Amino acid sequence: MSINHRYDFVLLFDVHDGNPNGDPDAGNLPRMDAETGHGLVTDVCLKRKLRNYVALEHDQSQIDPTPGTPRFEIYVREKAVLNVQNQRAYSALKLDAEPPGGEAADLIADAGAAVDAKAKKAKSPKRRGTADQADQARHWMCLNFYDVRTFGAVMSTTPNCGQVRGPVQLTFARSIDPVVASEHSITRMAVTKIEDAEAQQGDNRTMGRKFTIPYGLYRAHGFVSAHLAAQTGFSAQDLALLWQALANMFEHDRSAARGLMSTRGLYVFEHDSALGNAPAHQLFDHIGVELKDATSAARAFSDYAVSVNTALPAGVQLHTMVG
Repeated sequence: MSINHRYDFVLLFDVHDGNPNGDPDAGNLPRMDAETGHGLVTDVCLKRKLRNYVALEHDQSQIDPTPGTPRFEIYVREKAVLNVQNQRAYSALKLDAEPPGGEAADLIADAGAAVDAKAKKAKSPKRRGTADQADQARHWMCLNFYDVRTFGAVMSTTPNCGQVRGPVQLTFARSIDPVVASEHSITRMAVTKIEDAEAQQGDNRTMGRKFTIPYGLYRAHGFVSAHLAAQTGFSAQDLALLWQALANMFEHDRSAARGLMSTRGLYVFEHDSALGNAPAHQLFDHIGVELKDATSAARAFSDYAVSVNTALPAGVQLHTMVG
């Protein structure tokens, strides 16, 4: 059953001695607002962690392309070939999106077959599919892929599965206060090639760099549309899984580069209606985050005070999932 209430939410998370979202165009430096120095984490980064959590929750490896639990597969996953994902809908529905046989057809004949180097050479189907076929395929994709019916997807490639506008949207996360990226030189006591060892006369050291933020508390905002949920089939079960993923996504995304990251607050505003009972920005103002001592740099979540104004507009309830 689709949801019939609108939701807006505030997400707080922090990082200790890590890089929450490196910028590959800037040598993997932590993303920052160049004018204010506030740290940034993209919505794409957060959605990746949510997808990974859902895949783990429903026993679907991000490396092995074997399909996971029906309704909870992940469309945009590591090493996925999206046109091959699209073709699965046409194959399952027995739609004539391409002539019988062919390398692409062989590739997806078994939905659980591993996507290996052959996928790179797979030929695209000869026809994109009719509008009616695309509608049927889009419905199948929403039914089977959690991230498609949650975040939406552009699947109008070959074969054509249309476009889906997802009911759940996230903003960039921004740190409460400016952050400073620290650069660290690191040493590996080994080299890659024999030539490198000979050049160093057996010293065999490789130097590198690593960037971290000593501490940063980040805030992101999210929105759940009941009307778009009805279009994609996003259900109350899917919504409960979203809250679960937001609360736990960092617990299964550990790495040395990201340091210690944790969800510190998840505040959900539930409206009594599908259209909503108050503007989102007014509701977000009910959650305040301030540094307790403005004269010293924050180094822990306890250095901040989170205030919650419970005097909400009529027709709006606040649910504190974390915090």
